[in-house]
Amino acid sequence: MRAGVVVTAHPGVEDLAVQAEELGLHSFWLNDTPMVHGDPFVALGLCAKATSRIRLGIGVTSPALRSAPAAASGFASLNALAPGRIICGIGTGNTARRTLGMRPTTAATLESFTAALQDLCAGRTIEYREGDRVRDVRFLHTGAHVNTADPIEFVVAALLGPKAAAVAGRRGTGLISFGLLDPTAWHALHDARRHAAHDTPRDPDSRTDSYVVTALHILDEDEDPHGDAARDATGHLVLSLLAFAADTAADAHAFAEQLGPEEREAVRRLLDRRGTTATAPDRHTKLYPNYLERIAPEDRDLVLPSLMNTLALVGTRDDLRARIATLEQAGIDELLIQPVIDPPTEMAQLAKLLT
Repeated sequence: MRAGVVVTAHPGVEDLAVQAEELGLHSFWLNDTPMVHGDPFVALGLCAKATSRIRLGIGVTSPALRSAPAAASGFASLNALAPGRIICGIGTGNTARRTLGMRPTTAATLESFTAALQDLCAGRTIEYREGDRVRDVRFLHTGAHVNTADPIEFVVAALLGPKAAAVAGRRGTGLISFGLLDPTAWHALHDARRHAAHDTPRDPDSRTDSYVVTALHILDEDEDPHGDAARDATGHLVLSLLAFAADTAADAHAFAEQLGPEEREAVRRLLDRRGTTATAPDRHTKLYPNYLERIAPEDRDLVLPSLMNTLALVGTRDDLRARIATLEQAGIDELLIQPVIDPPTEMAQLAKLLT
C-alpha cells in the first residue's frame, strides 16, 4: 500500500513536503477549512516549488466554499507549478461548512461542481450559472498562466453513505474518507461506485484510487495502547468525531444517536466542557477551535478506547501491518496519516512501516 500525509496549511509547511518527498511518500495533502487553518492553495504553491516528485492534494474543497471557476483557477494554477502532480479532493463541505456554523451542501451540488471542475481543468467550456443568468465560460488564457494539458486527479470525499460514492462512480473519480477503517464499509462504498459507473463512459486518463485518512501510533514494547501517548497521537481524530456528534446532536437523525452510551456521554461532556449546547447558534465557535490539532491534556479522558480503535491505527508493527493488509484487500490504495505530535518522526514511521 502507498503512503501519504495530510497536514494543515501554515507557514513552513513546504519544509514538511520536502521531508515527505525525501522519505518516499506518495502524496502530501492540505486541509481546506478557511476559518480554522491557513489557505491550502497558497501553501500548496510553496510545496509545488519546493518539491519535484510527490503528488500534492487539497483534501477537500467544496462548492460551498468557492465557485467552480475560482476553484478551477486554483487547481490549474497549481498544475502549472507541478504538472501532473495535483490531486483535487472535493466534498460537500462537512467540516469546512460546520466550522462556519452552516450546513454542508448536497450530493447533487457536489456532482455538478465536480463535473464543472473536471471540464474546466481539462480546458473545456461549461455552463456557469448564477441565479437565472447562465453563460458559457472557459479559461481565456492558458499556457504560462494555467495548465489544462496535464491531467489532474479527482477524488470525492465519502463518509459513511453511498451518495458521494455514487457521484465518484458517475464522474469517474477516486474516493477519500476520514477515519473509515472498517473494511466492510469500504466494500460498500466501492460497490456503490461500481454500480453508479456501470453505464458511464470512462475517461482512459482518469484515476479511481481510494484513500483513507487516519492517525498512526506504533506502540513501544509493553506500552499501554490507551495511555497518554496513544491518546495524544489519535485524540485529534476522536475529538473531531465528538465535535461533529455534538454539533448535530439536535438534528432529527442525529449522528450521536448511532453511538453507544459511553460515546454519547463523551459528547455530553464535550458540550459542557466547551460551555455550549447542541442548539446554541454560536456552538461552532466553541466546538471547533484547535480542530485537528494536538489535544489539550485535560481532554484526554474524552479520547475513548472504542473511538481510538475505530478511527486510528494503534498497535505493534506486526498488528498494524496485518490491519493495513486487510484494508488493502478492501480496495484501499493509499494510507494517509494526519500527524500532530511530531510530523517528521510520524512520517518516517509511516514510511518504514509500509516498506
